[in-house]
Amino acid sequence: MPAWECDIDGCGERFDSVENAIVHQTTEHERRECKVCGTVVPDGYFAIRHAFEEHSRAEYVRAYDADSSDVRSRERIRDEIEESADLQHVVERLDEVKGTELP
Repeated sequence: MPAWECDIDGCGERFDSVENAIVHQTTEHERRECKVCGTVVPDGYFAIRHAFEEHSRAEYVRAYDADSSDVRSRERIRDEIEESADLQHVVERLDEVKGTELP
């Protein structure tokens, strides 16, 4: 059974690798506008990474009406992906997809 599931808008598509899941999220789903700064980013992993690299946890909580549990959950997702994924390979694959720009 594939280990990675896309949970964007209830998508539910499953993937054998985290890299395939990230490419799917980046190319098959709408981009989202960050509620803190207005930057438009791919939903999923890249949105989580943007939120916690570019903004404080307090900014995230205020902008997204989140709580500490929401923050911890997204940080766990980010950490699990970064421990498992070959992000350079993801970037190379996305570079091959015409018109894909990363934040």
